[in-house]
Amino acid sequence: MNTNPSSITSSKVFTKSVSRKPGPPGCGVCQISTMVKNFRQGTKYLKKLFDRILIANRGEIAVRLIRACKELEIESVAICSEVDRHAPHSCAADKVKCIGNETLTDSYLNTDKIITTALEMKCDAIHPGYGFLSENTDLVEMCEKNGIKFIGPTSEALRNFGNKNVARKLLKSEGVPIIPGTEDKLRDLEEAKRVAGYIGYPVMIKASLGGGGRGTKVAYNEEELANAFKLAQLEAKSAFGSDECYMEKYLKGIRHIEFQILADEEGNIIHLGERDCSIQRRHQKLLEEAPSPIMNEELRVQVGEIAIRAAKVGGYTNAGTVEFLFDENKNFYFLEINTRIQVEHPVTEAVTGIDLVKEQIRIAAGESLRYSQDDVKIRGHAIECRINAEDPCASFIPCPGKIVYYHAPGGPGIRIDSAMRSGYSIPPFYDSLIAKLIAWGENRQEAIIRMKRALDEYEIEGVKTTIPFHRELLENERFINGEISTEFVENEFIFSGQEYDEYKEVAIISAVLSTYLNQNQVYRLPFKENYFPSSWKLMGRLTEFPDRKELQKRRLVGKSMSIWSIMRNYRTYARLRP
Repeated sequence: MNTNPSSITSSKVFTKSVSRKPGPPGCGVCQISTMVKNFRQGTKYLKKLFDRILIANRGEIAVRLIRACKELEIESVAICSEVDRHAPHSCAADKVKCIGNETLTDSYLNTDKIITTALEMKCDAIHPGYGFLSENTDLVEMCEKNGIKFIGPTSEALRNFGNKNVARKLLKSEGVPIIPGTEDKLRDLEEAKRVAGYIGYPVMIKASLGGGGRGTKVAYNEEELANAFKLAQLEAKSAFGSDECYMEKYLKGIRHIEFQILADEEGNIIHLGERDCSIQRRHQKLLEEAPSPIMNEELRVQVGEIAIRAAKVGGYTNAGTVEFLFDENKNFYFLEINTRIQVEHPVTEAVTGIDLVKEQIRIAAGESLRYSQDDVKIRGHAIECRINAEDPCASFIPCPGKIVYYHAPGGPGIRIDSAMRSGYSIPPFYDSLIAKLIAWGENRQEAIIRMKRALDEYEIEGVKTTIPFHRELLENERFINGEISTEFVENEFIFSGQEYDEYKEVAIISAVLSTYLNQNQVYRLPFKENYFPSSWKLMGRLTEFPDRKELQKRRLVGKSMSIWSIMRNYRTYARLRP
C-alpha cells in the first residue's frame, strides 16, 4: 500500500468555509464553565464522536451521510471522480478531493487512494455507505492498520458475513434454516454443473461479496448455466472487485423480507423490525415497505430472535441486515447478511423514529446502544420508491443525461433522499438510482395514498425515470391487497407504458407552438449559412431570437421563459393552436 499523498498527482483538494458551532474552549476554566452550564440545562457533556469522517461513496447515500455528519457536528470529507467534481455530494461536503477518473477502479473502488486521502485529510473514520467497498475486507483491514475507524463491522465479522459462503456455512452449523446450495465458492463451470445437477434446476448464481442484486443470475437448465455463470462473474468483478460466486436453489413465488439489526461493541444487539423487498426486477429492488403485509407480532418476534442470534454467532457490530425468503406458507429460509447500511433504510427510520446512520457513527465511536429491544416500537407504515434514471417502457434501460427541470414533492409524511438538482448531468458510468421517495402513513392504505400524491407532484424533465412505473404499480389491485412475490413484476404485473394525459398534452402543445412559430416566421435564425440545428436545439435557443420582443408584446413568452417553462404552462398557451 502506498500512503504517500504525492503519489496521486492528479488529485486536488477543494475546501469550503464551514460555519460550525464552537466546542468547549481550550481554557480549563471555560471548559468547566461550559460543563456546569450544560449540567444546569439538564444535558450531559459528551466528547465529540469524531473530528472528521471520509465519505467513501457518491450520489444520494453520500449526501445522506454528509447530512448525518453535519447534525452530529462532524466535519465531512467527500471523494469524487473527475466527472463528479460538481456533483451534489461534492458540493454538500465540508471538503472534497478528486481521486481519479470516471472508472471505478481508479476512484471509488481504489482502496489505496481512499486510505491515502483519509490519512492526508486527517480523517478519524471512513463511512463506506452501501455498494462499492462497503463489504470489502481489504479496506477494513487497511483502516485498522492505519488507525482509521471503519464505520461498519470489524474485519473478522466481515470475513464471517461479508462473504456469503462463509455466512451460510456458519449459520447452518447453528441450526438456522438455509436454502440448499454450495458452502464454498464455485471454482469453475464444471463444478457449477455438478452442483446444479444435485440440487436441481432452476438455480441462482450469486456474487459472494456485495449484494443489491449485482452479480446475480438465474439458470433454468444446463444450457443457460454457462452464460449465467460467466455473466455473474463479470458483473461481480466489476461491482465488487472479486468474481467469486456461489450457487443456491432458486425458489419461486417467495417474498424477500429482511430484518434490520443494530449491534454495539459491548455485545448488545437489537432488531428494528422487518422490511418487505419483494417488488423486484431481475433481482434489483424497486419498492420496499415496512412492516411487511404478511407479518404478525408472533412471527416478527420469532424471526427477529433468529436474526439477533445470527449476528451474535459471527461477532457482528454496527448496523446490518439479516435477509430471509418466505414461502406462501410463511416458512422462512436464511438468505444472507448484508454488512452495511441498506438502500431502503429510510422506511425503517420512518416507522421506528431511529436514525440508523447516526447510530452507526455513535457505535463506531464506542458508544453503547441507546435503545433496548423493548424501546423499539413499530408505528404506522412506510413505503419507499426507488427513482431510477431508466426507461420502464424500454426494459428499464439506463437513461443518463441532463436534468432540465427538477421539482421534489413535499407535504405531510413525505421524505426525499436525493442528489439531484436542475441542470445536473447524470453520468453514464454509475448506478442509475437518482433518488428515493419515502411516504409514511398511519397505516398501509394511507402510505399508498400519500405515495401516489407525492409521485404526482414529482417532476423530473430531461431524462426518463421510473416514476410512471411506480404510479401504475400503486394502482394495481394485487399490490394494494399485498398479494405480491419476487416474481410479481416480471411475470404478473403488466406495465402499460402510457404516460398521463397531461404529459401528452404538453408534447402536443410544444409541437403546435413550434409549427406556429415556423409557419408565421415569427423569428429569424441567428445561425451561420448552411447550418441547420435540430428542432430541440432550435427551440432551446428561443432566448437568442432577435424577434423575442415581438413575442413578448403578443404575450406568447415571458422575458426569461424557456421552452420548458412554456411546456409546463401549456394551458396558458392553448390558444396557440392553429
